[in-house]
Amino acid sequence: MARPTESTVDIAIVGAGPAGLYGAYYAGFRGLSTAVIDALPQPGGQVAALYPEKRLYDVAGHVAVKGRHLIDNLLEQAAPFDPRYLLGQTATTLTPDGAGWTIGTDNGSRVHAGAVVIAAGLGRFVPRTLPCSLPYEGRGVAYHVPRLEEHQDRDVVIVGGGDSAVDWALALVPIARSVTVVHRRAVFRAHEHSVQQMYAAPVRVITDAQVTACHGTVRLEQVEVRAGDTSLMLPAQSLVAALGFSSNLGPIADWGVQLENRQVLVDAAMRTDLPQVYAVGDGCAYTGRVPLISVGFGEAATAVNHAAVALRPGSRLAPEHSSDTSFPAAALVPTAVPA
Repeated sequence: MARPTESTVDIAIVGAGPAGLYGAYYAGFRGLSTAVIDALPQPGGQVAALYPEKRLYDVAGHVAVKGRHLIDNLLEQAAPFDPRYLLGQTATTLTPDGAGWTIGTDNGSRVHAGAVVIAAGLGRFVPRTLPCSLPYEGRGVAYHVPRLEEHQDRDVVIVGGGDSAVDWALALVPIARSVTVVHRRAVFRAHEHSVQQMYAAPVRVITDAQVTACHGTVRLEQVEVRAGDTSLMLPAQSLVAALGFSSNLGPIADWGVQLENRQVLVDAAMRTDLPQVYAVGDGCAYTGRVPLISVGFGEAATAVNHAAVALRPGSRLAPEHSSDTSFPAAALVPTAVPA
């Protein structure tokens, strides 16, 4: 776990999914400093954790974009404004701090901010684990595949029967030395067409089975699989436990914001009932909201613009046109959109 830190920023953003990352960019565009807090050890939220290789077709400006490429682009867009990322930390407390707020995290870090934007989606996103794999977390065991190339020339064992497990198996075939899928049932929950592709590909599929033990000295080297009365020992430098994630609002539910069906109620300015605390993305609720990434982007911009006025009285609510603005030099370099 990272060492506790203490920082002061204009806006603290809770959640590093698409809406939170766009909020970090937009705050920078308005000249505001930010800190972004997320319980996952990498940015991207649910998109990076579950759909990094899937193409998204409903994001404005993209005919289609893979989940991980969308996150990479959002990070690059925000990078010139140097947001501070506190990853692998859960925002646990929200307390008044003079004219603003202090957020405390579960590792003891504290962020002092004039305004807070809750962009936590459905809440803290925690992977379901295999007990035997816990000692090898970060040493061969992972719960999702944000970068396929990390498994180059490895024997990969994937545990699970959903879309993520099957999609990752198919994507890793040309990269890994071998790919094995272990599922505790005979029937997969994944899309039928994907399952057919998996069985047609050079993927070893073991059903009605489970991983019972992990072995290795420093890093993971082998896993033991139990299928009925048979025990198999498989080489495995990578084990992907694609068992899904549990999500809940966690400590946010105790922050004093008004909730409805586990979502934070907001007004048209994305304001909660706490002063200078806003909520955006799938974790917020208002009449007529549609749960789309594109909608979350607009909500993030709305929240940040209203926060800018609250933090700097006399500022304009409507920002300048970006085409009329001088950006940091790094932001002026055009980048190609990955396919």
